[in-house]
Amino acid sequence: MTLHQFMQQGGQVLWWLAVVVLVYWLLVAERALYLSFYFPKQRAEWIEKWQQRKDQTSWYARSIREGWLGKAQSDLTQNLNFIKVLVAICPMLGLLGTVTGMISVFDVMANQGSSNPKLMAAGISLATLPTMAGMVAALVGMFVHARLVKACQIREVKLEKSLRSQK
Repeated sequence: MTLHQFMQQGGQVLWWLAVVVLVYWLLVAERALYLSFYFPKQRAEWIEKWQQRKDQTSWYARSIREGWLGKAQSDLTQNLNFIKVLVAICPMLGLLGTVTGMISVFDVMANQGSSNPKLMAAGISLATLPTMAGMVAALVGMFVHARLVKACQIREVKLEKSLRSQK
């Protein structure tokens, strides 16, 4: 079975789910690239600037450090809430697929009678495939989102410890 055939069996809702999952994975990839390449450079720059400061204990110095930590926290958590929303949408789209598939089954039963199992099977396929796909996407999404959140928290704590150290 090809991907296109699978998507056709799942109906229109499965295509919508695919778009949500695609956007989700693009945002995950963006976060992974940020954590792997851009943030380490920014972190090294902040640590170098902090260690070059002669005054690290004044109110002004602490304000600069807190500003950097706030910027780091904001940059690290960017798009994480949107990713979480997209993950939450996946099972809802799956349930929408269930409802539309069952409507299709009932429509066939009303028009053709309940004696034609081949026609009813198409509606049942419309009902089950989006549900399964939505649940799988949500489970994977919850795992990946949790890993991203943990990775961001670890980097934030490490930066804070590095900036709190004295010369």
